[in-house]
Order: sequence, then structure tokens, then C-alpha cells
Amino acid sequence: MTQFTDFGLAQPVLRALEEAGYVTPTPIQAQAVPPAMEGRDLCGIAQTGTGKTAAFALPILHRLSLDNRRAPRRGCRVLVLSPTRELASQIAESFSDYGRHLPYTNTVVFGGVNINRQERAIAPGVDILVATPGRLIDLVDRRALTLEGVEILVLDEADQMLDLGFIHALKRIVKMLPARRQSLFFSATMPKNIAGLADQYLTNPVQVAVTPVATTAERVDQQVIFCHTGAKQALLNHVLRDPKIERVLVFTRTKHGADRVVRGLDKAGIVGAAIHGNKSQPQRERALAAFRDGSCRVLVATDIAARGIDVEGVTHVVNYDLPNVPESYVHRIGRTARAGAEGMAISFCNDEERAYLRDIERTTRQKVPVAGFPEGFVPPSRQEAQETAAEEARRPPRQPQGRPGQRQGRPGGGRGQGGEGRGEPRAHEGRGGRPGGQPGHRQDQRSGGPRPDGQRQDQRRPERAGEARPQGARPQGARPQGGRPARSGGGEGGRAIGWLDRAPRS
Repeated sequence: MTQFTDFGLAQPVLRALEEAGYVTPTPIQAQAVPPAMEGRDLCGIAQTGTGKTAAFALPILHRLSLDNRRAPRRGCRVLVLSPTRELASQIAESFSDYGRHLPYTNTVVFGGVNINRQERAIAPGVDILVATPGRLIDLVDRRALTLEGVEILVLDEADQMLDLGFIHALKRIVKMLPARRQSLFFSATMPKNIAGLADQYLTNPVQVAVTPVATTAERVDQQVIFCHTGAKQALLNHVLRDPKIERVLVFTRTKHGADRVVRGLDKAGIVGAAIHGNKSQPQRERALAAFRDGSCRVLVATDIAARGIDVEGVTHVVNYDLPNVPESYVHRIGRTARAGAEGMAISFCNDEERAYLRDIERTTRQKVPVAGFPEGFVPPSRQEAQETAAEEARRPPRQPQGRPGQRQGRPGGGRGQGGEGRGEPRAHEGRGGRPGGQPGHRQDQRSGGPRPDGQRQDQRRPERAGEARPQGARPQGARPQGGRPARSGGGEGGRAIGWLDRAPRS
């Protein structure tokens, strides 16, 4: 049986593995580490939770230990690209664990946090840079980062990185990299059309596939429950009352759907938290930390978490909404039954989602067993569900809380935070009926006090005829109170401007 000591890894790396209790490599590690240590390009495919991160981290750390050159200023020697912030953070933590006895630098950058701090971190140069594509391009555009010194490129979850949402950013990034480099692609799924794109960025690669593409984890017990849409929340509340469900991930298709599920759990007295793209980075980190430490046993997420959460002890995964991309199902249920443990995946399927279920079964080449309602559960009728949904829709939206003077938008803050949101509403002062003013009054910015409609408190410019107009008076034919000014065409020499004339600003 192969062991880590058989690879010829550097002694500091073996020491870290021994301290972590790792002795026998997983199949993907056993097949990927040797060619990666030789400097070959590689495309590795394996089920999620089988140790793909170590499969590329160990040979990279070994190579850095042999060549202890200094990283270029405002540059890096190893670039690891990840589709999500959470996954990027976990990859950086893995490098820190495996390379704790090596004198190398490791930095992670992603959006939603202050970019200036990240610029300062990479200014002297870093050995390993883990990044999301958007923030990486932001740093390059600000001339805070150059990619000319990259020796190794790693794409984790390569199928999603090469998908339409990332392909344009990736093409731009690859053009900045040196032609002579090592490229390592890893993923749990690799559809044929995506595999064709990967071949464009790999030179004579070694193909490593320890399991068929899009195969679900063997230790996950799967089942699907058919129900109408309005019964899903009540069904989820009932399922989560089972004490056997110690830590559960609930997946929805949309961000608003995740928030709606959390509100439904809260009404049922179940503590839950949501994590999705509209949450700020601190909110996502707090929710994930609470899920890890057990203070929150239910985490509701969109597919952003399907490839970015590696939490020990996830006993169940619930697909509240079936994904419309069958490969996402594989990644979702792979959040449980990790590292040899067992887990259960429960999917709720309504009439509209039956086509998604057929696609999932066709892709995974296995039938998902159908289960009935759990004991004691009485589903609400469609009419009751519609009334509940209507009542939920009538609830006033929550008022966002944030610093005054910010524009309303997605959470995440203002400038320098990678477009993750634009803050909170900005108060408009000085006009009646808006925040900062009083109804029936207009705030005069020059005088500093309110005035009743129809009066002005500052001195006006004299009339064109050279006579001063009394304060508060209006010319004949002016607009009625509360309306727009009337433009008069009478009089010699053109139109009358009348009360629209203003005193010069001081």
C-alpha cells in the first residue's frame, strides 16, 4: 500500500503530514502527486471530499522547498484560482497546515473586503497566492500585482472556472502568465465541452480520473420526496426536528429563497443562517463560523457553498430546490460523507423539478430512491400554502442597517471592496416628504431654516426693470402654490423669468 513517505516529499512536508495524522494517501493523491512532482501538467478528476487540495498542495510545497528563490515584488510564484471565497480560504488554510515547517509566504485575496489591505500584503511578493478571478483582475488593473513570475497555475473546480461565468476572466489571466509554466486542473466533474476548453491551457497533460465523471459519493444515502412547492417549508421544519440530524446544509436555487427559508425556520423555532452572494463577507464568515462551532446546526446556502464548504460532521444535505445543473447536485451532496464518513442527502421535488431530477439521474447514471413523507407529517393543502405565501409577501421588508450616507444596494460596503455592494440608503436632506425634511416645508440650503410654501427667506435679485420685488411676492401669472413655475411669453424682448431669478450664491 502506498504511503506519503513513498513519494519522496521534502522532510518538512512529511513532518506536517505526520503531525496531522495523515499516513495513507487517497486514490487521487496517489495518482496525482508523483507526476505533479515531476513538473507535468495534470488534469485530475475525483469525487468531492477525496483530498484534491492535498493532491496539488503537497507537490507545490515540495517544489518550493527545493528552490528557495525569492518571490518577485508585487508578484507570486504559485497562483491558485478558486471560484468562491470560502473555497479560496480553505485552500489557503490547507497550504498553511501542510507547509507549517517551510519558510514560505501564503496570501489569499477575494472580493467583499478592503482591497488596500490586500495590496499591502502582496506588495513585497508572495510565494503562493490563492485568489478568486474577479479580485485578481482588480489587483492587476490597479497595478498592484503582476503575473510574469508565476511558475505554477492551479485551477480548483476547473469545470466551474471554465464555465461561461469565468471563461472570459480566465482567458485574460492566462494571457498575463508566462508561456513556460506548470498547470494543474482539478475538479469533481468535467463535462466534455468543458474538457475541450481545458485542453487549450494544458500541455501534454497527465489525465487522472479515479472515478467516473459526475459520480456521487458512495457513502451518501440518497432519497427524493415529491411534494408541491407550498409544502416544502413545512416538510423541512418537520425533517429538522429529527435529533439524528446533527449538522445539516440546506441548498436553495436563489438567494431570496435562502433568506425565505431562514425566516420560515425562525418562525418554527429552529436556528438557521443563510450564506449567499448577497451577503457581505463578514456576514458569510460569521454564518460559517457558527455552523462550524455548532452554535447553528442549519446552514441555508445557494450553490456558492456547494464547492466552498468543507465542514466536518455534516450529517445531512437537504436539496430544498433541485439544481437545474445536474453536476451541481454532485457537489451539493458531496458536502456530507467526507473523509470516509457516512451521510444522507434528501431532495424535495415539485412537479416543475421532475425534469431536473431526470437530468441528475442521467448524469450520475443512478436512480435516486423515492421516499414518502416522514411519519407524523401532514402536508398543508395548496390553498393553505398560498395563503401563507401571501401573508409572507405582505410583510414589510426589513430596513437595511448601515452607515448613513451610503447608497442602497447589495451588502458589502463601499469603495475599495471589489463591487460587492454599495452600502445603505443615503438620506436626502432639504426637501419636504424626504428624509431630513418636514412635510409641507422646503428646506432652504442658503438660509438654513424651513420656509412655508409660497415664501422665500433669502433676498432676491431685483427685477429687470430695476425695481426691487418685495420679499415673498410673486409676479403676476406665476405658478400656484405647490405647482411648477409658469413661463410667460408676454412682454417685449422675450419671455418673463420672474420669480425664477435667484440671488447669486455666496
